[in-house]
Parts: sequence; C-alpha cells; structure tokens
Amino acid sequence: MVRNVDICASFTIPIALSGWQDMGVSILVFAAALAGAQPPDAAYEPLARAYEALRTRDYDTAIPAFLKAVEAAPQRASIRNDLAFAYLKTGENERAREQFEEALRLTPEDTQLALDYAFLCYETKHQVEARRIFDRLRQTAEVPFRATAEQAFRNIDAPLAAGIERWRTAIASGADNFSAHFELATLAEQRDELELAADHYERAWRILPDRRSVLVALGRVWTQLHRQDDANAALLAASRGGEPRAAEMARELLPDRYPFVPEFRAALHFDPANIELRRELGFLLLRMERPLEAEQEFRIVTDTAPGDLLAATQLGFLLYARGDQASAQPLFDRVLAGNDEDLANRVRAVLRLPQVLTPRPDVPPASVDAMLMADRSIQAGFIKDAVKYLRIAHEGEPGDFRIMFKLGWAYNILHQDVDAGRWFELARHSPDLKIATEASRAWRNLRSGASRFRTTAWLYPVFSTRWHDLFSYGQVKTDMRTGLPIRPYVSMRFVGDTRQTIGAAAPQYLSESSFILGIGIATTPWHGIMGWAEAGSAMSYLTGHMLPDYRGGLSMTRNFGATLDGEYSGWFVGSSTDAVFLSRFNNDFLFYQQTRLGYAIGPGLLRAQLHWNVNLTADSKRQRWANFIEVGPGIRFRLSFLPPSMFVSFDTLSGGYLIHESGNRPNFRDFRAGLWYAFTH
Repeated sequence: MVRNVDICASFTIPIALSGWQDMGVSILVFAAALAGAQPPDAAYEPLARAYEALRTRDYDTAIPAFLKAVEAAPQRASIRNDLAFAYLKTGENERAREQFEEALRLTPEDTQLALDYAFLCYETKHQVEARRIFDRLRQTAEVPFRATAEQAFRNIDAPLAAGIERWRTAIASGADNFSAHFELATLAEQRDELELAADHYERAWRILPDRRSVLVALGRVWTQLHRQDDANAALLAASRGGEPRAAEMARELLPDRYPFVPEFRAALHFDPANIELRRELGFLLLRMERPLEAEQEFRIVTDTAPGDLLAATQLGFLLYARGDQASAQPLFDRVLAGNDEDLANRVRAVLRLPQVLTPRPDVPPASVDAMLMADRSIQAGFIKDAVKYLRIAHEGEPGDFRIMFKLGWAYNILHQDVDAGRWFELARHSPDLKIATEASRAWRNLRSGASRFRTTAWLYPVFSTRWHDLFSYGQVKTDMRTGLPIRPYVSMRFVGDTRQTIGAAAPQYLSESSFILGIGIATTPWHGIMGWAEAGSAMSYLTGHMLPDYRGGLSMTRNFGATLDGEYSGWFVGSSTDAVFLSRFNNDFLFYQQTRLGYAIGPGLLRAQLHWNVNLTADSKRQRWANFIEVGPGIRFRLSFLPPSMFVSFDTLSGGYLIHESGNRPNFRDFRAGLWYAFTH
C-alpha cells in the first residue's frame, strides 16, 4: 500500500493499461517521447512552468504561465483548452468560456471541445450559443456524441418553446403590456426565432421608451437578421441618453467610429423624442458649418424640452448672429433666469452685460470623475481605457490604495505583469485589511511565477484496516527554475507508520520507516509526462542507520471531466501511470496504474467525488507482494472553508494477488481513510 505514495502521490491520471505487456510498451513509448521532448518554440518554457504548477495545483502560477504561452502561440488551440480548464478550477467560468470559444474557433472539428464549450455556455447563461452548438452536434456529430447533444438540446429547447406559446396565448388574451412582449421576445431570441423576437422587442420598447436596454436587444437581433441600418439606428438611439449601462452596451455594438449625419437622422426617425441625440446632431452640424440645419435641430430641442439651457443658449447665439435679436432674446432670458451661471455669463458676454460671480459649491476632485469613468470602462470590458482613467485618478489622489489595487488588477488583465506587480506592491501596504490582503496575495502570485526557487510540500496520512495501521507519507522539495525543461531540486521525504512495522514479512510494502534526503532532477511536464531521478540517503528513525537511496522514474497523468475543486457536477475519469526504480528494494522496477471513474457532486459547503477504483501494481522481479490488483468504490470530498488543496478520501477495496503461493491467502479486503494536503511557496 505504500507503493508510490512517497514517489508520486501528487500525480493523478491518465491511461488504464490492459495488461502487463501493454504497461511495458507504454513505458517505452513514454520514455521515447520524453527523450525527444525539446523546446519547440517560444511557448515551451511558459507551458512547462504551467504544467508543473498544475501538478501541484498551483493555479495562481499556472494561469499566468498559460497566458504567456497563448501570447507566444496564439493559434495553438490545445493551450487555450488547458488554460480554460485551469480557469474552471479557480471558479472563473466566464474566462474559461472565452478560452473554450477561441479554441473551438481554431479547431471547429473537435467535437468534445464543442460539447465542453456548449455546456459551459449553458452554465454561464449563454443559452443561445449553447442551444446552437447542441443543435449542430445532434445533426452532425458521431453517434456517441450525438445522443448527448440531442438530450442537451431538448433540455434547452422544450422549455423555450413552451414559454413562447404561453406568452403568445397571454398576449392574445389581452395581456398587451411591456412584460408580456419583453418576455416573449427574450424567449424567442434564445430559440433563434429572430423575427418574432424583433417584433416583440420593438413593441415592448414602444410601450416603455425609457427602457433603453430593450433598444440594445432590438439592435442585437436586427444585426443577426442583417438589418444593419435598422440595428445601427436603434443602437445609436440607445447610446445617447437614458440608462448609462445600456448606453455602454450599445457603444460596444456600434461601429468603431463616430456616426454620420444620415445615421443620426435615421436614429431620430426611429426615436424622435431622444433629446440628447438631437442636441448632439445639432452640434455636429455646427462643426460641419451647416448652421441652418443645426438651428432647426436646436429649435426642436427647445420646444420639446424648455429646460434644456444648453440648446437654448446655442439657438439664441445662432439667431443673434444672423440678426434676429427679437427671437434670440426670449431664449437669452430663459438662460439668465436659469441656474447655470456658466451659460448665463456666456450670454451676458454676448450682450455686453456685467459678469455675475457667485460663490460655487465645492467641486469634487477630478479623481472622482476619473474613477467613475474607470469603473464604467471596467464594466464594459475596456481595460485599456480603465488604466488611462485610473492613472488620472491616481494623480488626483496619490494616497488612495484602492486606486493602486485596481491599477494592479487592470495591468494584470492586460498581462503587463511588471506594472501589475509594482502597483500590487504599493497596495499591499494599505491600512484597509481587505485591500492589503488581496494585494499581498496577488503580489506573491506574480512574484512566484517569476521566482527562481520554489518550495512545494505535501502530506498524506492514511489508515488501513488491512494492516490495522496508520501510515504517513510526506515530502518537502525546493527546485530551481533554469530556463530549460529541467529543474534540479533538493528533497526530504518521510515514510513511516505508527506500529513501526520493520521486520514484517514485507516491510518495504508497509513502511520504510525513514527520512530520505536527496538531490535530484526532474523534467517539466510534457503532455502529462514527467521524468525524474534522485540520489540520497535514507535514515531510519527506528535504528538510526543510514543507507544509500537511489530512485527515479517516469510518470504520466490525465484527468477529464468535473474536478474536485470545480463548481459543476458531472462525470470524471482520472488515471495515473508510474514506472519507478528503487535501489533499496533490491534494485527493483515497480509499475503502478491507478484509475478512478465516477461522478462529482456539488458545489456548496461540501464538494465530493463518488468513484470506482481500479488499481494495478506489478514489478520486474515478480515478487508476490508487488503484484496485485484492487477494485472497489470510494469517495473524496472537501469542505469549502478548507484550503483548495486539502481533501479527505475513503476507499473500500477488494484485492487479489497475481502471483499465488501455497499457504498464503490469494485475496484481501481493505478499507482506507486518508487526508491529503499540499501547498506551494
């Protein structure tokens, strides 16, 4: 049972070997692959760092490394796919979806990737995209995937169809109100009934014109219907006046240029009561030296909204300039009687009247406006603009640690880690405990990704009813980044038990009862494959004797599906295959293959994986104790308030020896309870 815990307990996955010969062939294949693993391009070094970090579940290091690899090889879908799964393990589902989307764009023929992306779209409330992908796959995918896509499509489509019919019936029965039309339009858009959606979005907006967000939805649907002129008119109307968030959303969908005069006129034809839009058109016409047209627009504004002093001032100036002082004077009087002293003094300057200087209330610092614009830019996803506004805010409030932290966050999103680290370093000295804590964690994560030395530690105590003993395994290892696909390290392992079983029939199987000090070298993981070699000394804590200890091996791991630290339920499979040489076991080669297949449930306070174990152990010397197979159910779980890398496991196993000896029982049963914990510094 000690087998590989002190050697590869931190590895978990991939290939179930069908037998003894398959295992030998696989090991040779792994060795050949490892021997040929040379840095292929600029993405190799960050990828190696990312996969090494994933091995220890150090996602804060893995994700920045994956992002650097994406920059180096933006057309490589596999990198984005692995980055997406790393994001999923940290709960950043939106970013995971974005990476899956880009990976699918690069490899549209990848059916499994398409399914993963579709399910994540559904979980992140992008039901339209999910439904479209499931619809395509249920018609074009191979048989194993087609059934899954068909069921998923029905699960989405059936409620939408029922909801559309329900709202249609309600409207036909007299429910001609905003909610009825908006709900019907929303369901129709999700079901790709775009003509129906456009019709009812427009009806809903006509009932409540102040709901500019409905105009955004209408413009989005018209764009999909290739009614681009209509779409631009609706979006331009939504981008001026009304709800600030709707305006930001509309600007994201509009062309990346300033609108033309005909586009303003089309938007006003669609939304003639939009005062802000009409006033802006008036000023545009002035800049184009078309004063008569501008005068017409300002006149409509002043007639429709008498309280709009800016339009009244400009219209008065236009009338006064062409000699119509009689028509301009009532407008000037309106401005002079208003509460805008700046506009009033501009009117007084034209009329050659004395300026009026009145005490002004305290004006908020420019940093307040800059922070407001920065927050809006962040909400809209314009991170570069957010940085610009945050720098302005920092100049106005150089002691505001909240601004420093946001600057660090923004630079980190832009992958400018040097600048991000500098701002996080400043923010971690904040007197606000929350800001200081978050900034310190971010600063350490950025620093560890670029640090030369890294220390990892893990501990795994496990109780076995078969041996009526508590075994403990652990390791502390410090390795060094060399810039090459290898990392030298120093290590201290511990392998022991409470009953001090030295002298038993197979002591090496139970416990080495030693501290093992060694130096070694390990390759960076490559497609889940890692090689390592170590030389050192084992010191028995029972006898005090020291013995030479040489060990090394090859490991391969894979995990698919829902993870223990993820947020969604689902099936998973995990496998680990290891070939290990141990000098203290009479120069023996040991082979381990462990596979778990099961279902993850959660999230919440308790996250668990229910699974079935299939474990195979064999050795080159054909010793009975080292050749057996185990099968049985198990559960692993973690609590939300515990560290992400800590979990508890329970397994009930039935085993059988592959080599039979007279007088020895061929079969055994075992119940094991263990606790795993690891961390990286």
